Amino acid sequence: MRDCLNHRAGFDRVLMTVAATFLTVSASSALAQDQARSSAAELAIEAAIPRPEPANVPPPTASDIKLDTTATLQDSTKEPVKAAAAPAPDQVETKPSDIATSPATEAPKSEPAKTEPAKADTATAPPVAPAAPAAAPAAEPVKAASNVPAADQPLADKLKDIIGAKTSRYFDRKNERAAIEKFYGARDFAPVWTQGGSLTAAAKGVVARLKDAASDGLNPADYAVPDFASATTPDALADAELKLTASMFDYARQAQSGRMHWSQVSGDILYPEHPVDPNEVLAKVTTATDASTALDSYNPPHKLYKELKAKLAELRGQGNGPVIEIADGPALKYTAAGKKQAEIVVEDPRVPQLRAKLGLAENANDTRYDAAVADAVRKFQSGAEMKATGILDDKTVKALNTPKRDKQIDVVLVNMERWRWLPRDLGAPALGDAYVILNIPDYTLKVMQRGQQVWTTRVVTGKPGTHATPLLTETMKYITVNPTWNVPPSIVYNEYLPALQQDPTVLQRMGLKLEQNRDGSVHISQPPGEANALGRIRFNFPNKFLVYQHDTPDKNLFAREDRAFSHGCMRVQNPDQYASVLLNIVMPNEKYTPERVRSMYGKSEIDLKFPTPVPVNITYQTAFVDDAGKLQFRKDVYGRDATMINILKNNRGKDLEAVVAHSQPSYSRPATTLPSGVAVANNGGGFGSSGPNFFERLFGGGAPTPPPAPVGRRPQQRVFTR
Repeated sequence: MRDCLNHRAGFDRVLMTVAATFLTVSASSALAQDQARSSAAELAIEAAIPRPEPANVPPPTASDIKLDTTATLQDSTKEPVKAAAAPAPDQVETKPSDIATSPATEAPKSEPAKTEPAKADTATAPPVAPAAPAAAPAAEPVKAASNVPAADQPLADKLKDIIGAKTSRYFDRKNERAAIEKFYGARDFAPVWTQGGSLTAAAKGVVARLKDAASDGLNPADYAVPDFASATTPDALADAELKLTASMFDYARQAQSGRMHWSQVSGDILYPEHPVDPNEVLAKVTTATDASTALDSYNPPHKLYKELKAKLAELRGQGNGPVIEIADGPALKYTAAGKKQAEIVVEDPRVPQLRAKLGLAENANDTRYDAAVADAVRKFQSGAEMKATGILDDKTVKALNTPKRDKQIDVVLVNMERWRWLPRDLGAPALGDAYVILNIPDYTLKVMQRGQQVWTTRVVTGKPGTHATPLLTETMKYITVNPTWNVPPSIVYNEYLPALQQDPTVLQRMGLKLEQNRDGSVHISQPPGEANALGRIRFNFPNKFLVYQHDTPDKNLFAREDRAFSHGCMRVQNPDQYASVLLNIVMPNEKYTPERVRSMYGKSEIDLKFPTPVPVNITYQTAFVDDAGKLQFRKDVYGRDATMINILKNNRGKDLEAVVAHSQPSYSRPATTLPSGVAVANNGGGFGSSGPNFFERLFGGGAPTPPPAPVGRRPQQRVFTR
């Protein structure tokens, strides 16, 4: 009996230990349920582990469960409280089976046959196993995005090698190399121009455009097309792939910005830069439905450029227009009516052909050699660098019948090149794409809006040489009525001060005011008024060349055919009309008229500010297509054509796209000693060296504090208005 009790006590101790162990496991499991699971695999494993219930704790072995099931049930209700005060592990007698049934400890290596629950755990583990490979699909998108067909893999490997180390052999520009690395790297270096060794549709489109570069005034020799047919190895195909890409870059870049940078031609040209982005070129051309059209889109979109392109084809013999020959005959001259004579208009059967040749669509069958025909002949003579008489003589007939086509083609080519320098959008979108465009060789100014001519007038431009009118794009921000003429330093020091040495009173007689500043420099100005050199209105588009458009008291020069007489600024024939046209574009509700503008004439400056600036484009078009569709040529008054033709023909292999640094215009006013007898308006009380510079005097800037007015003289009033 005693032995039985001893056995029973030992069994109870074992049972209590197991219960405490599983109670701890149960509590840990309950705590784990309240914590966030870190993965699906952990949830699956946890679900597969048997959880012993506190009210039904399994015995260590199957035989024990059968012997004392009731005792276990009775004690289980009391043991949880005791479990908290259970003896330390080193005081508890354990068995291998106890350890094996605890999921919180590592299974022992001995007696594996007796650990049935552990076997059950192991058996349930396989369903959880797939959770480990679950991380593998996350890498699949990268693989799919860079998937290269097996046939192209050797070529892709070769491209990877070249792009990784030798791109400078194909691409001189850093941004192009970076674009290549990014583009091909994103496609795991799969080729874009071939597939399985055959040209893709995109490649065929690019090749077609490069071979047709001459139609856009470019040289096809500059855009080499590799021979893909003879490229049969990965090395050869990789070389052809990158060479075609390089030629595509060259075409897009030069089609958009020109074969030569404008600074290569002259220091008095300043247009905004609009370089191409090689990343955008790659994306646009390689994904386009028609790669040829996509690449062609980098050429200028302007109507006048496209018209020149069509005329270039005709000059090269690719046009369908009929060849018109003017027969020999007597000289034809038109005489306008004068004070003592009537108008003289002669008739000749050749005149209808002459009208067609010169593009005069109105009265096409009229045989009279009238003012319109004589004016067209005069313009032709000027463009052909002949004396512009307006008389149809033998020399003019010969020039009409046998034009210097090669020279005309060259002139058209450089004019197309200059169009590439201009902004793609000439106008202001907020104003219906309104803009001003002035053509120096034609001496005309036009106001455009919504693609149509709104108004035009004659202009006088700068004299050839140092006074040439610069080519630029700026924005007109305001109009000044009754402007003060602040004489440019170049005129002050090169013309007026030397004149003072000869005649100390010359400036007074001209109505000019001389001020000598504290630093010894000289400033000369002319107050507002009818005799002011700028007339009654100045049109301001601030620029580094300090040029502007303005009225003039000398109207006689507008009647001349050649009108290059100014110091660089542009004189406008009808400034009051010009002002009203511009003001009605920027402020349509104000209803400005020329009469309203003239009503502001007086002795005080009035600034009419534009809410939205109007772009002003100063161009040099010696070849253009007129409204009648006729190709017109004008005299190369500044020699720009000759310079550009020479550069294009004699500088093959040079980087003509590089920017050439030019000396900047200087507006310094050095101290000077005035001859005796010169009237000085402020007698030394003017601006010091820290006063406003000439640019600030001319266009404003920073609203400098005006100098104190001379004693007895009121400061000049300046009115600002919208």
